[in-house]
Amino acid sequence: MNEQPGQKIEYSDGETNFEGYVVVPDKAAANRACVVLTHDWSGLTAPTKDLAARYAALGYVCFALDVYGKGVRGDPVGDNSHLMNPLIEDRSLLQRRLLAGYEAAQQFSGVDAERMAVVGYCFGGTCALDLARAKPPHLKAAVSFHGGLKSSGIEEGSPISTSILLLHGWDDPMAPPEDVLGITNELTAAGADWQLHVYGHAQHAFTFEDAKFPERGILYDRKADERSWAAMRHHLESSLGG
Repeated sequence: MNEQPGQKIEYSDGETNFEGYVVVPDKAAANRACVVLTHDWSGLTAPTKDLAARYAALGYVCFALDVYGKGVRGDPVGDNSHLMNPLIEDRSLLQRRLLAGYEAAQQFSGVDAERMAVVGYCFGGTCALDLARAKPPHLKAAVSFHGGLKSSGIEEGSPISTSILLLHGWDDPMAPPEDVLGITNELTAAGADWQLHVYGHAQHAFTFEDAKFPERGILYDRKADERSWAAMRHHLESSLGG
């Protein structure tokens, strides 16, 4: 799709600088609800910027944050485990970077800082859940599209007030049934308002049209893509209001 004009936003966490990307709806009024978009393992690359434009087209300010650092970007169709794995192995560091981006989004002009949501895909889905686990103020909704579902191990069991939607492909090898059961048990113990939508036969990355690696369990699925997008829209509308 054609990328809607956005702007780069710099912020920091300690001595590390980050560069987010914000897209504002056309004719945006003040005090818009904000969707914080957490990127996949390639970083804040063109596909994530295109997604930010899609969320802005729904009427939200979309703030795509950055957890790798300014100028650190991967390959949207390549292996980016060298970028992702250090943060998966240090979830406290990942949480701090997510909170830094979240706070930058709340401070952006025109954002209603009390109507916030987070949405993420793949590694970004893991990030969306970790941000909900961090319990920042006014995070009303979190949505994970085909994200990793393993617990962060941080403050497990403490209350989560964010309303959470899990959108999962049943044949996703990155999140096997034991992980699905684990996240549902975790969210139940935390008293969270949660939903799980499971799409039969869908594999990992089912929303990405360039996902064409069925031998690795990574494949685009049009039906799951359309159904999960509709579920996400309803979840955000009901959580964030008008």
